[in-house]
Amino acid sequence: MATSSRPFSIKRMPGFSLLALTCFFALYMPLAPLVVYSFNAGDNIALWEGLSLRWYVSAWENDLVQSAAIRSVVVAVIASVVATSLATMAALGTTRTRPYRGQTSIYAMVNQPLMVPEIVTAVALLIFFALIKESTGYHGYAYLISAHTAFCIPFAYLPIRARLEGMDRVLETAAADLYATPWRSFTRVTLPLLLPGILAGAMLAFVISLDDVVITEFVKSAGQDTLPTYMLGQLRRTITPEINAISTVLLGVSVVMVTIIFFLSRKKA
Repeated sequence: MATSSRPFSIKRMPGFSLLALTCFFALYMPLAPLVVYSFNAGDNIALWEGLSLRWYVSAWENDLVQSAAIRSVVVAVIASVVATSLATMAALGTTRTRPYRGQTSIYAMVNQPLMVPEIVTAVALLIFFALIKESTGYHGYAYLISAHTAFCIPFAYLPIRARLEGMDRVLETAAADLYATPWRSFTRVTLPLLLPGILAGAMLAFVISLDDVVITEFVKSAGQDTLPTYMLGQLRRTITPEINAISTVLLGVSVVMVTIIFFLSRKKA
């Protein structure tokens, strides 16, 4: 009598649990001192002098931190909205059509920023925008927003495309059989089913834009510091536990957003 075999699972491999715990320890243990010392009452970042929220209050009342944080959020919101809109159209164009010539090339081009080192993208954007600045004389925030948008598109594209590929097309076919126009079928059937993927892509793009340092450092003009580049500048001057407090807040925001993305993206049985 033939015995039924269980499907292969990496979790049942010998040593998987130990290896997973080791990886988590190596990834997250360095963050523990950062979080702990953000509550340090003293001025020394390596000498514990008591528990206090002093540096959180100091960061909250710092005008430079406030302006950099507001600038970061505004840029991240605009970039994530534009990137998600473009990523949604790209995902529909590569999944909800018949196979066509060059489809794989388009998929590779959309995901190109993920493959190329970020420093290369930053240098390319710096040269490109420098030419535009020289010819137009414009030095506003459009360059920073455009750079963040371009870099965030693949991060928004992947969860949206994954959601589309996991959706059953029966309902869309049924809507077409009931004489629904392509637009009505999209707004009444496809879009509501796709919404969790769109929200996940938007939040992922927001987090990526909010935390970006390299591209921002190369593209920004004078007086356009975001919160990460402000922190980088402070680290070059004087290191205080205020930086630990700001980093802890950014870490908390990222953890919350990634957790929400996980629950939005996971498939229900």
